[in-house]
This record gives sequence, structure tokens and C-alpha cells, in this order.
Amino acid sequence: MTAAADTPTPGNEHRARLLEGMARAVAAKGYADTTIADIVREASVSRRTFYENFADKAECLIALYEVASGNAIAVLRGAIDPHSEWQAQVEQAMAAYFGVLARNPVLLRTLFIDILGLGAPGLAARRRANQQLADLMLDVVNNRPGERLRKTPLQPTMAMAVVGGINEMVLQAIEQERANDLQELVEPAAMLLRAAISAEF
Repeated sequence: MTAAADTPTPGNEHRARLLEGMARAVAAKGYADTTIADIVREASVSRRTFYENFADKAECLIALYEVASGNAIAVLRGAIDPHSEWQAQVEQAMAAYFGVLARNPVLLRTLFIDILGLGAPGLAARRRANQQLADLMLDVVNNRPGERLRKTPLQPTMAMAVVGGINEMVLQAIEQERANDLQELVEPAAMLLRAAISAEF
């Protein structure tokens, strides 16, 4: 799970470096023990540069969460083959998504658990990421080429319910120290989505 954009422009280079620095510091020490000094050292920038980009450590974490979530969703989108049978699409996409989440278990824990300790701003960031996942799910399910017309499309509330269920499975894996085994969630996550789709016919 990379933190920064692939090719930062000069205007956001320092911000991108700070996000990478935050990711490395958190991966090494966890969010609670990470300090501003750790972040700027990992980013090779000054403390002043940090405060030119972020008000505090929490704001930096939220920015990291948003970029990392965006990258994970991009991987998920890239794994979707619109020409393959939709059940295969679901499993391929889930495998890719869980694969990118599992690359850094410590960072994963921070992005799924510590973000919720930031209060309303952290919760809002999580809800935005969940909405992106739900929107992608709705797009894939309701606009599958070559499928028979659905009586009713998959509804946004059902898509969000599936996203919530997947998040809970990931959280459980983290709490049980099984972050390296997220691929085991591919089948139950795919089953959850298939059940939601079947319920809509």
C-alpha cells in the first residue's frame, strides 16, 4: 500500500514526501508512537515544511488514509475485466484488493483502526472511502456488459452493506493478528456480494 501519488508535481512534492514519511514511520512504530520528528526525518524535510502542509499529525494521517484508500480502489478497479464472467470479476477484484491491503500489516492497522480514533474527521474520511468502494461496486454490478437485464439494479444501501461487511472482516483479521492472511477473505467477501446481488433479482 503506497502512500503518495505515482508522479507528484513540483507543487505537491513535499506533501507526497511527508505522506511517504508518515507511512514509513507508522509502519515502523505504529501511529500512537509516531512523532512529527519521525515523519519529517523519514520524509527528509523540515518541521516547518510539515506545518506548511498539515496542521498536525492527525491531519497528516487522514491525508495518508485518503491517498492509500484511493490507491487500493485503483488497484481494485484495475483488476476488473469487464469481458469476463461477473463472478470471476468479483473474485479477481477481491483478491487484488486484499493483496494491496496486506502489503503492510502495521500500516493497515493504522488505516483501519487508528483513523477511527481521530473523531469526526477520521470517520468522515472513512465514510468517503467506503462510498468510493460502494460506487465502484454499483457501477460494476449494474453495468455488466452481456448480462440479462436486471429487474431492479443493486441498490446503494445494499452496496454499502457489503462494503461494511468486508470492512468488518478485515478489522476482525487485524484484531486476530491475521493481517497477512487477508486472501482467505476473498471467498467470503465474494459470497457476500453475490448474496446481495441475488437478493436484488
